[in-house]
Amino acid sequence: MPMKVAKATFAMLTIIFLVAPLIAILPLAFTSSVILTYPIPSWSLRWFEELFFADAWRRAIFNSLIIGTGTTLLATALGTAASLGLRNRLLFFRGSMRTLFLLPMVVPAVVLGVGMQVLLAGFGLTNSYIGVIIAHTVVAVPFVVVSVTGALAGIDERVELAAQSLGASPATVFRRITLPLAMPGVLSGAVLAFATSLDEVVLTLFVAGPNQRTLARQMFSSIRENISPAIAAAAFLFIAGTVLIGLVVVVSRSIMAERR
Repeated sequence: MPMKVAKATFAMLTIIFLVAPLIAILPLAFTSSVILTYPIPSWSLRWFEELFFADAWRRAIFNSLIIGTGTTLLATALGTAASLGLRNRLLFFRGSMRTLFLLPMVVPAVVLGVGMQVLLAGFGLTNSYIGVIIAHTVVAVPFVVVSVTGALAGIDERVELAAQSLGASPATVFRRITLPLAMPGVLSGAVLAFATSLDEVVLTLFVAGPNQRTLARQMFSSIRENISPAIAAAAFLFIAGTVLIGLVVVVSRSIMAERR
């Protein structure tokens, strides 16, 4: 009994440690003051109005949606294809190749940013939406690979072999068996890719131009120039959007599990 209480207490303290910064900043999104301070003098939605009506913030939100959507589609496609390829046991150096796919997760962002800038400059893609999407995809693909690989590991290969023995082509097996069973991992990877793109600042600083300023970069610039509660309002949108997407994924996975 004491051990259970200790575990529960430790888990609760860990949760508080992780959530406390969010609890501290989110109420400031609704302050009427022009500075980030407690106590809040009165409640207001003025900073959300600034996000949607000020040109700089509105353009940043629009850019983040464009780049995030493009990154999600590209990273999900590439990460899923890579996971399917790494599933082949006959593939030589499979472990080493998996490590290569995960390298962007551990390489310092500044080093990666310099390399991406040099590479994209050679193709004339700096200061463009395509260049930013490619840069964000590089750091988003590892999350998709991890998620989809875990989902594929849980698939009983005998189901696929049974479909093949009944005359199904490889494309049919993938479309009717493998992909539906791996879809929860694919959806989770897509959410992680989108969240990674929204949060990426360093790569955006290296490869994006003034017209590709994302919400994260706008928040970073605002912190350097003038700390405004609009930053807290943008953080609130970040968190609310991430939670909403996560709930959609959970509901979708539950629906797919029931249909099985």
